[in-house]
Amino acid sequence: MSGPGTPGVSVVICAYAEDRWEDVLAAVASVRAQSRPALETLLVVDHNRALLDRLGEEYKESGDVRVLANAGPRGLSAGRNTGIAASRGEVVAFLDDDAVAERDWLRHFAEAYDDPRVMAVGGRTEPVWASGRRPDWFPEEFDWVVGCTYRGLPGGRVRVRNVLGGNASFRRTAFDAAGGFATGIGRDGSRRPLGGEETELCIRLSRARPDAVLLIDDRAVIHHRVPEVRRALRLLPYPHVRRGA
Repeated sequence: MSGPGTPGVSVVICAYAEDRWEDVLAAVASVRAQSRPALETLLVVDHNRALLDRLGEEYKESGDVRVLANAGPRGLSAGRNTGIAASRGEVVAFLDDDAVAERDWLRHFAEAYDDPRVMAVGGRTEPVWASGRRPDWFPEEFDWVVGCTYRGLPGGRVRVRNVLGGNASFRRTAFDAAGGFATGIGRDGSRRPLGGEETELCIRLSRARPDAVLLIDDRAVIHHRVPEVRRALRLLPYPHVRRGA
C-alpha cells in the first residue's frame, strides 16, 4: 500500500498478439505478486479485437486489472500513451508483455521517488533465452541488442541519460512536462521498428526539465523472453542506455 511520501504506482502492459497469451498472463501475475502492490494494472491491447475481448473476459471479475483498447494509431508508443492517460498513479511503470517482474520490482522503483528531483527510474532486464541457453557467440556486452541490460553498466542505483521502456517508470509530472511517447518511431507489432522512443522521450524530458534526475536501479529486475529468432546473427538494433553525467 502507498503511504506518506510513497507514490501510488500504476503498471501499464501493452499487448498485441494472441500467440503471447501465456506471456501476458505471466506478466500480470508477476505484478500481482509484488511485495509493494501496484495501484492498478492496465492492459492496453493494440488494435486486436479478438485479443481485447479475450483479455476482457479473463479479467472481467478483477478489481485490479483494467483492459483497454489502444486509443491511438497502431504501435507501442500509442499504447503506452493510452495507458498513461487512463492511469491514476503518481508514478506510471511499464512492463513488456513477454517479461515477468521479480517480487521487489515496484518497491525499488517507488523508493527512488522519495527524491522529488527523480523523474524516471529504470531497472535491470535479464534475458530468458527461448532455447534455454545463451548463444555461444553472443557476449553479455551485446545484451542491449535484445532489449536487456548489458555487461558494462555500473551496479546499484545510478544516474543515466535514458531508461528502457520495457522496464521503466516515470513520474506523472514527467509527461506533463515533456509529453508522451512519440508515435512515429516506436515498435509496431511484427513490422521492422525504428525504435528509440524511450530514449527520445528521456532526452525531451531532460530538455524540458534540466533539473530532472533519471536513474537505473539494478535491483528492480525483470526477466525478458528472447525468442529463438533473435539468436540469429542478423539482429535488429536496440537503443542502449547511456550513463548520465
